[in-house]
Amino acid sequence: MNIRIYNTLSRTKEAFEPVVPGQVGIYLCGPTVYKESHIGHMVGPVVFDTIKRFLVYSGFEVNWVVNITDVDDKLIAQSQERGIPMSQIATEMTMDYCANLLWMGVDQIDSMPRATDNMDEIIVFIRDLIDREFAYEVEGDVFFDVGRDAEYGKLSNRSPESQQGEGGGAAAKKRSASDFALWKVARPGEPSWDSPWGAGRPGWHIECSAMSRRILGETFDIHGGGLDLIFPHHENEVAQSECCHGKPMARYWLHNGLLRAEEAGKIGGRSDREDTADEPAEEASSKKMSRSKGAGGLRSQIERHGGERIRFFLLRTHYRSTIVFSDDGIAEAGKALDKFYVLFERYERINGRSFYLDPNADDENRRLIAYRSQGTIETGGNALLEEAQGLRNGFLEKMDDDFNSGAAVSDLFQLLSALNKFADQQQLEETGKRQDSDLAVFNRGMETLRELGAILGLFIKPPPAVGGNDDAITEDLMRLLIDIRNNARTNKDFATADTVRDRLGELGITLEDRKEGTGWRSG
Repeated sequence: MNIRIYNTLSRTKEAFEPVVPGQVGIYLCGPTVYKESHIGHMVGPVVFDTIKRFLVYSGFEVNWVVNITDVDDKLIAQSQERGIPMSQIATEMTMDYCANLLWMGVDQIDSMPRATDNMDEIIVFIRDLIDREFAYEVEGDVFFDVGRDAEYGKLSNRSPESQQGEGGGAAAKKRSASDFALWKVARPGEPSWDSPWGAGRPGWHIECSAMSRRILGETFDIHGGGLDLIFPHHENEVAQSECCHGKPMARYWLHNGLLRAEEAGKIGGRSDREDTADEPAEEASSKKMSRSKGAGGLRSQIERHGGERIRFFLLRTHYRSTIVFSDDGIAEAGKALDKFYVLFERYERINGRSFYLDPNADDENRRLIAYRSQGTIETGGNALLEEAQGLRNGFLEKMDDDFNSGAAVSDLFQLLSALNKFADQQQLEETGKRQDSDLAVFNRGMETLRELGAILGLFIKPPPAVGGNDDAITEDLMRLLIDIRNNARTNKDFATADTVRDRLGELGITLEDRKEGTGWRSG
């Protein structure tokens, strides 16, 4: 294992060396839960869920934290607009966020702290900064004194003058326009908490510094988030935490690319992403896709495409690249993923059992099978297993190189092709012709595919049907059309038989003539 990570702080790839050998702490900035989630909210969780899976696979114990911002100006505005408590909105939207995470296969989060549950920690943190003369109080507001931090701007490579902090009435209280709020004095009718400076609520940046310290310590391994958070949010976190503790906040800063709307023209192949790995953060951030630009409707997108297809779409290229979002791009990624589903159906026909692990089996055993390295493949000189071992090594080397899931996916497709070719050549679907030794080789290769897929959070459970069709009616209609085609072939009416097949093909439905009968699949 030789994991290297691109560190935004140093702008270079660095060897990964955790603070505590064998243990990894990860903090990912989560959402402000004032409205329903959009697909942009899923990028970071999918990326870091995959990163955690790979680190666990590599033998690390990982503690992954995703915070919930449940007190904010936007939440207060929604509370006033809807006439219900801020806490009720936060609970509703947190439930929506978590439900979407599960649909996307994001289930590796260890802790989801809420800002409102950490007020004591936040207040202590602010008091420590005041005691160290890095913060000051004015009429109930508390500000961080940016001028006292000689290293301010080192993460974003921007000057203190770029930080404007709070505007409005708070601006007149600040020593410098670049100072930012740690604590905000209560306004009439707004939620507030008692503090040494009077009733009020915390600023956004201090919440993450306080929660990450409480759960992961003063210095932890990986701090993540979208490119748009580098400045001012992460820059201010660095300033607060490092001035308070006199030590680095995080060893590695990882920033994922953002969504932007599709430009004119067809999305194809790897063009659903732009290579922005070396693009200035402010330029990449300016392309961010917001609700107003069409990023809403996550639930309907999941219903149309399925969570696993969207997850695969997000992982197809490097996580630091900008994602060009479109329904067509997701559909195209889904068609590529369908090739694996066809192989899994073939596996079931060959073995008489599902490719997917039994969800009712012993959980620890499933975890070891799915998420831990299975060690070197004993090839015995077999060509397929030697190819599988080589592709597996290539996959892991790409993940070692800054978690490059996009490049690693190519090895999965090559393994897919090799397994199908082997099944054809060895006639594994012909019970009377196949050899037990060949079946064992095929199944070992499929285990490798499952092992690598699980690192990406793929192929862990059967995907639900997508598209909103009634499965029973669809199946009955397809059986009727297949019967019509089969009768036409029996009567040597090949023109009708070909018409049925061709018209179904135009609708995206493929007929598969097998020994046991004709089957079909969509996509």
